[in-house]
Amino acid sequence: MEKLLDKQSEERLIEDFKEVVADAESLLSITANTGGQKLAEARTKAQESIQAAKAAIGESKTALIDKAKAVTKDTDAYVHDNPWKSIGFAASVGAIIGLLIGRRH
Repeated sequence: MEKLLDKQSEERLIEDFKEVVADAESLLSITANTGGQKLAEARTKAQESIQAAKAAIGESKTALIDKAKAVTKDTDAYVHDNPWKSIGFAASVGAIIGLLIGRRH
């Protein structure tokens, strides 16, 4: 369960980072016609940082997809090797969820 939470946190972090990059790109395009040598240098540096961030996002996304595929493959192998344990686990989880839902009403 902890790995699932980590995966969700990583996905949310990637989405938040994409939003920051999009906002930065928007800011750069808005200030494109504003003058000044220092501003132009800062804009160029920011553009380079954004490109590096996009590359890092792509790599993180690829790594996340690879991890998900590996977990799926391992889970599939486990379920095929231990079908009765898997059925018992699923039934237990279902019973617990049923009890919790029953207490709410």
